[in-house]
Amino acid sequence: MDLNTNYLGLKLRTPLVVSASPLSEDLDNIKRMEDAGASAVVLYSLFEEQLRQDRLEMNQNLQQGTDSFAESLSYFPEAQDYRLGPEEYLKHIAAAKQATRIPVIASLNGSSAGGWTDYARQIQKAGADALELNIYYIPTDMNLTGTEVELTYLEILKAVKATVTLPVAVKLSPFFSNFANMAKRLDNAGADALVLFNRFYQPDIELESLEVKPNILLSTPMASRLPLRWIALLHGRLNASLAATSGIHRASDVLKMLMAGADVTMLCSTLLRHGIPQISLIERELSGWMEEHEYESVHQLKGSLSQKNCPEPAAFERAQYMKALTGYNHAGV
Repeated sequence: MDLNTNYLGLKLRTPLVVSASPLSEDLDNIKRMEDAGASAVVLYSLFEEQLRQDRLEMNQNLQQGTDSFAESLSYFPEAQDYRLGPEEYLKHIAAAKQATRIPVIASLNGSSAGGWTDYARQIQKAGADALELNIYYIPTDMNLTGTEVELTYLEILKAVKATVTLPVAVKLSPFFSNFANMAKRLDNAGADALVLFNRFYQPDIELESLEVKPNILLSTPMASRLPLRWIALLHGRLNASLAATSGIHRASDVLKMLMAGADVTMLCSTLLRHGIPQISLIERELSGWMEEHEYESVHQLKGSLSQKNCPEPAAFERAQYMKALTGYNHAGV
């Protein structure tokens, strides 16, 4: 069974890629992912706030005591002359590359151009095979227009692409007034892949302590419906690769995403729930289903039920909405 696929210009053994999660903080886990059959791994994200905090701490350390001893200012170079940032992340990239043979994709999580470009360059030097920009942006300024929000995404991508030569993926939320147009503009701006979709973790209120607390809920297969629709709509219309993430738990979820047009499917919640060996199980079930239904390759599956190739293209648009409601009423519930 030929499970090969291409993503970010990389030839992968299967479409099963581990997405960014705390699991990849441990080098032994990355080795286990490779042994279980992962074709690539996206490392845990390095956050923009970490870069900003490191700069702040360095500035404070450099300035400490200079009010008392003005001449001490000349003892240190300017703050911008220091190569700042969590060095551990760079070391982790290098260690993962040395310990495994699968592609290692770094992940930067932020919302502004800021220090991304400099650190993207360092990530490339550390040996990462590709870079995923996880743009987590929640606009709250009432005077900020949708056009300005979209430009922020494009500016981040263009700045990073101008800095590095390695492939760059953009992980997105679906919250754009016209996502199809946004996908096209990112494609035109040089995105090598689009990862659909980022899950915004919503806060919760703790009633006893009266505090706002983070609330992380692992995805369920139901979460795959949104990326499935958009991957089906975009397949064959972009140069960028398409990665499906969120709600990929079983081989059946992988198969559906491939038929919609995904180049790879990214696994996270299912590994946190069931462990890293779940990768092997999904691959066995994927191969078994393909053999039973006489598919010889992932290439044969890919995009076979995208909007472009679907016998009923309108099923991915408004007609599906009407059909679903009509069917629900006819069920007599």
